[in-house]
Order: sequence, then C-alpha cells, then structure tokens
Amino acid sequence: MFSNALLAWYDKNKRHLPWRISPSNPYYTWLSEIMLQQTTVVTVIPYFDKFVEKWPTIQCLAAASLDEILVEWQGLGYYSRARNLCQCAKLLAEHFPVTEEELSKLPGVGPYTAAAIASIAFGQKAAAVDGNVVRVLSRYFAITTVNPAKDVKEKLLPLLPEKRCGDFTQGLMELGALICRPKSPLCSACPLQQDCGAYALRKMEDFPQMAPKQKLPTRYTTAFILKRDDGAILLRKRPPQGLLGGMMEVPTTPWEEIPHEKKGRRVRHTFTHFHLEVDVCPHKDIRAFEGIWVMPQDLKKYALPTLMKKILKGE
Repeated sequence: MFSNALLAWYDKNKRHLPWRISPSNPYYTWLSEIMLQQTTVVTVIPYFDKFVEKWPTIQCLAAASLDEILVEWQGLGYYSRARNLCQCAKLLAEHFPVTEEELSKLPGVGPYTAAAIASIAFGQKAAAVDGNVVRVLSRYFAITTVNPAKDVKEKLLPLLPEKRCGDFTQGLMELGALICRPKSPLCSACPLQQDCGAYALRKMEDFPQMAPKQKLPTRYTTAFILKRDDGAILLRKRPPQGLLGGMMEVPTTPWEEIPHEKKGRRVRHTFTHFHLEVDVCPHKDIRAFEGIWVMPQDLKKYALPTLMKKILKGE
C-alpha cells in the first residue's frame, strides 16, 4: 500500500530538521513553511534557528516590528513573505486556526501552505502539493498533462491515510527532495519503485511535463552612492508595498526596460520575473536625496536586500 510503504521509508530516512519536533509545534510549522516558499532547506535552517532563538513563541514574534523582522530576514529573499509574516503573526497570536480552509485566509498562506500546516501541525487530511509532490506523483502515475499540479492533487486525495497525515505529507516531500530528484533520481532506493509508471517506462526524467520557461526581460537603473566626509552613507526606505517593500536602499533612478550606456561600476541581479542591471555611481551633492546617514560598520543593523549589499560592496 502506497502510504504504508512511504511512511516506513520516512521513519528510517527522514532528515532531522529543527522544525520537526514531537509533539508538533504549530508556530514552528507555520514559520518553516513560510520560509521554505521558493527557498531550499539548507538556506532556511540558519534563518529558522535565528528566528526561534530571538522570538521563541508566536506571541514574541507578534510583538516584533516589521523593521526588526526585515533585519533578520535580509538575504532570504522574497521579502513580501516577511511583511506577511509580521501581519500574520499578530493574527496567530490571538487565534491559531486548525483547518485548511481557515488557514488559507491568512496573509501569505496559499493553498499548499494551508494544507501543509493543517496536515503537519494538526493531523488533518489535507493534500499539500508542492514541487516535490508534483514530481513524485506525476512520475508514479505517469501523468502526461503539462503543468500537472491539479491532476496530482486529485490523485493525492485518495492516498491520504487515516492516521499520521503529517508524517505522510512530510514523507512525500522528503521522498521528492532526497530520492525522486529532478535529475538522476535514485530509483533503486525508492519505496514506490515497483508500482511507478515512469520507472516502468524508464522515462523518469520526462516527468513532470512542464511548459517551457519564458525568457526574463532586463531592466536598467542607476544607483547613487552619497557619502559624507565622515564616511556615512545615505540610505532611504522603499515604499511599504511592492518589490523589496519596506527594505532600505541607496537612491536609484526608476527601473526601466530601456538600456543605457554604462557609467560606473555595473551590478547585475536577478529577481523572479526580471533581470536588473545597475550602474553604481558616486553622487557629490549630499543634499540631493532625503534619507538617513549610516556609518559603514552599522549597515548590518538595517534591512538591506542582497541587491543593495552588492551595490554597496567595497564602499
């Protein structure tokens, strides 16, 4: 039986991750799932450890300001998650929902995250479909649909066990991460190999079938470094909404899709939906922009995204 084989494998092979504790801690589950959106486990672990050390309970995190959270989040990327985290923590400190439907109404909690929290933290029968699950089940059932997440969810629902739903959910994701990898899957170590459709066809890497990725456009901007005589650098806060919302930056021109001649040091950075090319130039008029003056040794106290750290490198 699918679930029995998967659970037996998980019991023997699961990784010891800091948010996997018994009994389950809903705060840990929610925090880790938000951090793991579009981010690898290896990257998330030190951030998770830092957060729970600084804010050991949901009530502690709810009392933190957005600026405090953004400082600790810097470098993890996808900063809208941090803004949602701040807003969501205040709601969860008052009432932590246990059902998939209620959880999905929270800021930053989409269908997958709601199902994962309901399953892992509260043992609900919920079908959590992430990229790993899509890969495992599209191969197991040899699903030929392009972008098969919807079909995978339909196949997953009947497989959910009556007990240990959280372990089942984690086991399926773990199998995708460790064994049913995108390239060179370790089929000989897979507990589901015997009934796997893709393995029977010897076409494991043909699944899942995804639409080709579109080429990312490039935008261009100029970043200005303003320095006082004492070495302090001018920073300003970005608008609260939108890309890098609420983070600190050096002044820049609008980010446009019109190329310009290179002037100054060039920095390249890639976001989810576009590439950005930045010309970094000194600016002599320290009154040209409003902001705050920060000494170089104090930059670490401010929420600077990776892009700005690249721009400021060497300054």
